[in-house]
Amino acid sequence: MQFAKRLDPLQFNVFADMDRAKAQARAAGQNVIDLSLGSSDLPAAAHITDAIAHSLSDTSTHGYLLFNGTRDFREAAAIWYEQKFGIAVNPETEVLPLIGSQEGTAHLPLAVLNPGDFALLLDPGYPSHAGGVHLAGGQIYPMPILAENAFLPIFEDIPAAVLAQSKMMVLSYPHNPTTAIAPLAFFEKAVAFCREHRLVLVHDFPYVDLVFDDRNSLIEVESGNEEEYRKLMAPSVFQADRDKSVAIEFFTLSKSYSMGGFRVGYAIGNSKLIAALRQVKAAVDFNQYRGILNGAISALTGPQDTVRTSVETFRKRRDAFVNALQGIGWQVPVPPATMYVWAKLPEPWAQDSVKFCTQLVQSTGVAASPGAGFGKSGEGYVRFALVESPAILETAVRKIAEFLN
Repeated sequence: MQFAKRLDPLQFNVFADMDRAKAQARAAGQNVIDLSLGSSDLPAAAHITDAIAHSLSDTSTHGYLLFNGTRDFREAAAIWYEQKFGIAVNPETEVLPLIGSQEGTAHLPLAVLNPGDFALLLDPGYPSHAGGVHLAGGQIYPMPILAENAFLPIFEDIPAAVLAQSKMMVLSYPHNPTTAIAPLAFFEKAVAFCREHRLVLVHDFPYVDLVFDDRNSLIEVESGNEEEYRKLMAPSVFQADRDKSVAIEFFTLSKSYSMGGFRVGYAIGNSKLIAALRQVKAAVDFNQYRGILNGAISALTGPQDTVRTSVETFRKRRDAFVNALQGIGWQVPVPPATMYVWAKLPEPWAQDSVKFCTQLVQSTGVAASPGAGFGKSGEGYVRFALVESPAILETAVRKIAEFLN
């Protein structure tokens, strides 16, 4: 058989490659501690799963679900966003349900790019951002994000010839894999830049709630001054683009609500961008089972204490893992957000993250993600996902120490 050339750039996938390495380690008898995939091990809250369970006996939920049938979910998403960021959202024209936010970021290039157009992507960045551009026949201009620049791109470094052919810029903060947070001033600069160069600004925002940075005052301020509370949060792009002139933002319930397997996400943004993405989506799929959206509504409108509990759980894991790494002499920065640790590799693996991760899982059973899988600028790093208890994370570090020695 002959397959489409658009598959060629999709051959290297960090998750698929590590999945094969983990399978080989298990076949060799290793007990794998899997820190390679950012899939939360925490359960969804009972009020969420109860809503889904109660839907099963309602036969009206068993059929196809079209856009108009998602109104209750869209309204819940709009209210959630307005309560969180103080910006009004029209659920009819500015919200679109998605089968996970990755569906949206991968499909949006089909609505924005013509073959040959450039998309400006973070390097390192999440692999599906590049995958969607490749499928749309677009070109990628990687914007390097380096530690010395707080893992923020330098817009002035983008060549004029590339900008002339560019149609979209993709950002994502708090950032996977570097864990960086972008300040509101950066988003204001990004919005102004995209307006000037007529770019669609895409912000992938899955870690909206997973912010630590020793911000214990979040809980204290939450019941007090709302404006002060928002200053402590990771900013939304619409705090810089309040009239939604150029931007679209993607959310997921996978991280905040531990609903990764349920595949629920949504986009909020410029009404024309929402309509264009809806056209692509209509050609590809229907929506999820209505019962899952009922669970998502319960998540967005119900008690939020489980979100804060999840954040505190990941904070404790972060502290345990970082302290253990530093205890064996591997100095890593303390992540301010997300569920990852982004660690610069020691010699002799400083420029071969794939080899490090492959040998690590083969020798110890500890699986991590090589930085090279997230882009050229990710080489020399490794990403650990904090998806195990502190005790298991500390065991993983002991195994890593044995490997390094």
